[in-house]
This record gives sequence, structure tokens and C-alpha cells, in this order.
Amino acid sequence: MRHLLTRTIRRRVIGALTAGLLGAAGLAAPALATPRTTPATAPAPTDGLALTPPMGFNNWNSTQCRAEFNESMVEGIADLFVAKGLKDAGYQYVNLDDCWALPTRDADGKLVPDPERFPHGIKAVADYVHAKGLKLGIYTSAGTKTCNPAGFPGALGHEYSDARQFADWGVDYLKYDNCNNQGVDAKQRYTTMRDALKATGRPIVYSICEWGANKPWEWAADLGQLWRTTGDIGDSWGSMLSILKQNLPLAPYAGPGHWNDPDMLEVGNGGMTDTEYRTHFSMWSVMAAPLLIGSDLRTASPATFDILGNKEVIAVDQDPLGKQGAVVSSEGGRWVVAKEMADGSRAVALFNETNTAQRISTTATAVGLPRASAYTLRDLWRHTSSNTAGTISATVPAHGTLLVRVTADRKWAEQPPAVELRLDGSPFTEAGRTVDYTSTVTDLGRTAAERVSVSLAGPAGWTVRPTSPTTAGALPTGHTLRTTWRVTVPEGTATGAYDLTLRTDYRAPNGVRASSEVPVTATVVAPPPHGVSYLGDLPWLSTVNGYGPVERDTSNGESAAGDGHPITIGGTVYAKGLGVHAESDVAFYTGGLCSTVSARVGVDDEKGGAGTVAFEIRADDTKAAATGVLTNAMPAQQLTADVTGAQVVHLVVTDGGDGIDSDHADWADAKLTC
Repeated sequence: MRHLLTRTIRRRVIGALTAGLLGAAGLAAPALATPRTTPATAPAPTDGLALTPPMGFNNWNSTQCRAEFNESMVEGIADLFVAKGLKDAGYQYVNLDDCWALPTRDADGKLVPDPERFPHGIKAVADYVHAKGLKLGIYTSAGTKTCNPAGFPGALGHEYSDARQFADWGVDYLKYDNCNNQGVDAKQRYTTMRDALKATGRPIVYSICEWGANKPWEWAADLGQLWRTTGDIGDSWGSMLSILKQNLPLAPYAGPGHWNDPDMLEVGNGGMTDTEYRTHFSMWSVMAAPLLIGSDLRTASPATFDILGNKEVIAVDQDPLGKQGAVVSSEGGRWVVAKEMADGSRAVALFNETNTAQRISTTATAVGLPRASAYTLRDLWRHTSSNTAGTISATVPAHGTLLVRVTADRKWAEQPPAVELRLDGSPFTEAGRTVDYTSTVTDLGRTAAERVSVSLAGPAGWTVRPTSPTTAGALPTGHTLRTTWRVTVPEGTATGAYDLTLRTDYRAPNGVRASSEVPVTATVVAPPPHGVSYLGDLPWLSTVNGYGPVERDTSNGESAAGDGHPITIGGTVYAKGLGVHAESDVAFYTGGLCSTVSARVGVDDEKGGAGTVAFEIRADDTKAAATGVLTNAMPAQQLTADVTGAQVVHLVVTDGGDGIDSDHADWADAKLTC
């Protein structure tokens, strides 16, 4: 169930040239951001519960309290776990969230399952789930009522009775929320339920859903098996990224039987791209986070099942050593996160949080592996292996993640050399124009790449012509095949993002054939108009928004498009502008032809006294102007930036340092001068 944090959904258009990589190389010893409080070593769990992060399903993100959340749906999810191979991949728990009960207890003070939703009761559902070899979870709150406004009964003051009912029904997992808590100390409330669960004698995984409000990572290891570290996740890049950054520094607190929980998975709910969902799943796995599916599997796409069912990525999450990945580096939004594995290998995520393709690189020694003549590198999404002399490097697409497992073993020579495949050039072009690109194929392996060829393919009607050699007899370690290309976009091509494909084929010295194929995104743009224009009237290249879509000439509103209100800051209404929600980034193509961006900025009045944000205008990668932290109590402030020469202008809103709850922000009267 969710607390009062606003939810997030958005659509995004990638507006940058993105070249992926077939990378290989070494890593280095993790350098973790130090928490403010050094954690005590948690005692080894004696109950055997959640020795690896729990995996399963929770209905809330996809159904909330709608009528479709019922006995039939829950049992259908259990069926799909088996039929789609999710049970075999490690998913166990089928969990009910809020709204499963009637609003009032019976005469004996007992909880009553809603007879319309669950006509056969919770025990019958548990029996059905158990018969599939799975487990059932349930939800309540450490307060007088649950979080739903309808006000279903919470467990505060009823802990022992409710725990006994859950155990009698055959419940295996309890999610214990934090709403309507009457101001009672959090540790006291969660300790009481811990004791009540133990008194039942039934092994029940205990999920402390306290939103990270009282730093449960510092005190909850002897209470439950997992604890929420953040507010609620939403189905958007901005929300997922904010939560990821809050959870990453907490690695020292995680381990077998006690896990940091950055909330459920949004994979497949539709608010992010498949590239972003792969990042979501990769980073949750590297962080040893619980993997609780939040999408409706009855309507999930094949791509969603491919992501959720990737056993090699799941193995990173479920590694018995129980280490959470540590941050090695994060400069400029180019993240390297490494996770020590029980077999001595390292799982390494090269994660690109930015809106354009970025080259991200590390080494085997940097992620903690011993020095060796070479290493085996396994790409966990491509399911291919290669050898590397020690460098792990990739041009990672916008919002993408390369997830590899690197091992210092003696069998590296059995694998073909790893190669890095890149495409450099302007990410933007206009219809009827020709643009030049340069591709590079670099051998990162200890062995030579032989009979190397490279090709670039464009959309139908586009002309792609190499102007330098596309083959090489051999590439020794560190050597590169460099090829230039001329790409002509047909007249009349509509603006937008278009896919190209860069590919290399080669052989290892032992004759093994290998190839790499990476997507490339070229964006066809139109030059900005002359004079002064309202930004809300212009097409944008891309948007990232922390809650709902970016709105034109209205406030952010709620999660649906077009549900905003008149832009209002400090009681003043503005007819033109953009309504956003932190964390947000709205990008516009300016092509080096514009001089000034200006706006009146502030927190929209629609959330009352809530919300703290900060505004930035970026000219390409340079901060051109910024405010301090603004609150709802402040009037609109003038923000003006010199953007002369910039190819892209970004309107950025950050959360003011206190999370994204209620951060509805306005770019009122936002104008571009060209």
C-alpha cells in the first residue's frame, strides 16, 4: 500500500544519439559512500527467513483497490508464476496489498476478508497458492487504519490477534505499513508486531514498510527481514532514479536475513521504456533488493517476461553472500556499481543516468578483483562471454545499464576477445541533410580479434555510405578499426528519433566467431523559430518527470495527461508555461541559434503548503542559471540564462534535498529567444 507520496507516470522520447557497447575488461575495488552512522554487524539470522532477498508479486502498483483485485486474480498470478517459468526463476511470494478486508472488524474484533473480493476467504487462497509450491503474503498497517482513504482496519492495538489470524490462514509474508500511526514510536510499533508474529510459531517474513522515515536500517535488523528505505516508487524514470540514489549508500546495512527495500518493481507498467526497465531490474539486483513484481502479469508483454525472468540477472540479486552493490564511481551521471559475489566474481553495472549516450569505463582491479593476465566477462543481458585484458568499457545508451559478471579464472582464453563498439558524431540532423559519423571497434581482450568487419544500417530510404575501410585483418589488444560514414536523411523526413544499427563481426584466434550489434538513435530536428517563443508552444526533444507527464500551459496535476490546473504561484495565475514534478528534465533543441531562456519559477499552489524544489537551466552540459531551494510559501522568482551556442537547453527541477513528495513546479511564462 502507498502512503501520501505522489505517484509517477510519464512518457519519454529519447532525443540523443545512443550507441551501446559490447564491452569487456577489468574492474576495481569498490569505494562506497560512507553512511552517517556506521552500522553494527547484524547477527546471523537463526530463523532461516529471507536468507536471500524475497522474490514475488504485489498487486498494488497495477491494480490498487480496483475491483479486479480479487481471489480470481491472485490465484491467476500463482498460475502464471508456474506457467511462465517465474517460479523456476525464484519467485515465491504472491502478496495481497490493501483493500482485501472489510472496513470494520467483526463482533470479536477479528479481521473479515471482503466476501465480494475473496468469497472463499484468505485461507482458501493460501491453500491454492501453497498447492502450486508458492507462498502467500498479506498487508496491514502499524496504525489504526491502513493507508487507503476508505479506512480499512489497521493492526495497532490488535497485533497479537491479527498475527494469529494471519498464521491460521497460512500467511507466509506480512507487509506492515505506516499510516494512521497515532504518533506512537515507530520502533515500538514494529517491535510489537515482531513479537506477535513470533508468538504464532509460524515462520512469516516480516516486511517493515516505514518508508525510511526513522532510518530503520539502523535498528530494524533484529525486528524484520526487510525494511523500506524510501518513499513510494512510481512508474517513471524520475521516481525510480530518486529512489535508486537514496538506497545505494545503504549497502553496509544489507545481508542475509536483513535487506534494504527500495520498494516494488514497476517493470511492465508502461511508464518507462524497456531500456529503463532493464536498468530498473539490473540496479535492484545489484543492490540485493527484494524483487516484487508490481505489474499485472495477466497482460504483461513478452519483453516484460524476458526482463523479469532473466535468471542470470536474478542470480546477482540472489547470490548467497548477500552483499549489496557498492558505488565505485558516479561522475557526471556515469555510474559504476560493483557487487561482490560468493564465488569471488564481481557483478558490475555500468549505469548511465543521463539523457545522452555516455562512455563508462572501469577496471577489474577497481571493482575488487585480483590482478590477473586476463578475465572472463559475461554480459548478463546478451548472455554472451568474452575475455578482457582488464578494461570494462561501454558507450551506454541514455538511461541504460550494461550488467556484466567478471571473473579472474584460468578459462578466459576459451572466450573471444571483448570489443568496444562506438559511434561518434552529432546526435541531431535535419531532413535533407548529410551528417558524418565515425565508428570505432576496439579490442579490449587479451587475445586478438581477427577478420574484423563493421557495418552501419539506417532506416528505409536513408543513405548510409562508408568513406574509409570497414574491415581489418586483425586487431591486437587495444587496437582500433576506425571507419567514417556519411548518412543522408531524405527530404520530408518527419522530426523524431530514428533507429540505426551498428554491427561488428570478428573471429577469435581459436576460430570462434563473435559479433556485436548495438542500437543507435539519430534524432531528426527542425531549427528553432526566430524571435521570442513560448517554450510551451515548441516541441521538446525529451522529458523526464517525477510524477505524471509534463504539462503545457497548466500545472503538473496528477498522473494522467491533461489533468493539470491553471499555473498558479503565490496566488498569481499565469496563462503560459510548463507544469512539472521533481525530478524533471525538459530538453529543447536550440542548434546553437538561441541566446536566452527566461521564466518565472516556483512551487505551484495546487499542493497547498507542501513541496520544496530547485530550478536549473542547462546549456548542453553546463549549468547556466539556478535558484536556491524554493518552497510553496515563496512568490515566483525570475530565472534568466544565457544559452548562446548551446545545441540543447534543459529545464531541470530537483527535489530540494528532501525527496519528491508534492514537488509540483512551474516554469511560468517560459520563453526562448533565438
